[in-house]
Amino acid sequence: MTMILHDYWRSSAAYRVRIGLNLKGLGFESVSHDLRTGDQKLPSYRSLAPQGLVPAIEQDGLVLTQSLAILEWLDETHPEPAFLPKYAAARARVRALAYAIAMDIHPVNNLRILKALKTDFAAEQDAIDAWVRRWIADGFAALEELAGEGAYLSGDTPGLADICLVPQWYNAERFALDTAPYPKLAAIVARANEHPAFTAAHPGRHPHATD
Repeated sequence: MTMILHDYWRSSAAYRVRIGLNLKGLGFESVSHDLRTGDQKLPSYRSLAPQGLVPAIEQDGLVLTQSLAILEWLDETHPEPAFLPKYAAARARVRALAYAIAMDIHPVNNLRILKALKTDFAAEQDAIDAWVRRWIADGFAALEELAGEGAYLSGDTPGLADICLVPQWYNAERFALDTAPYPKLAAIVARANEHPAFTAAHPGRHPHATD
């Protein structure tokens, strides 16, 4: 049965899963939920994903949520190409890099957080944009130091950390972050964006992309 991916074209977390599915060469059907209009909060979707967040993935009656959990499930069920290195220490390092993005940078810049800053705290758009740039810059500064000598953040081949980095870089550009201080990361992202799996997953290529 074809996997069904519940996503939104500009969701970073869903973008990660699209990259992962493409790297594994797995076909999937995209079901879009517009986060701007609150589609993800509808009872029909919450019955599937009670948090009301994207992505969620369905296959043969199985429903999984949370992008990193989905990516590790994909890696365990479809081992090649691997998202994580062979040895435990290297695996932990790649996970740490991925988590630094997915758990430290991304959550404070999630759309629902940005909406709350505006509606609950009356933040102006300039202040919200500065908020986003602040946390991405802090995270990228650390990642720039942690980046190794491999072609990718995960090593010599794209893996879990790169799957997280590329969507976050897309967000950084959306919010006009000066990325000049991160040349290692820039080189990794440029290399990844030449890979067909990353190219096909780009938000601008999504069938439901809008302006």
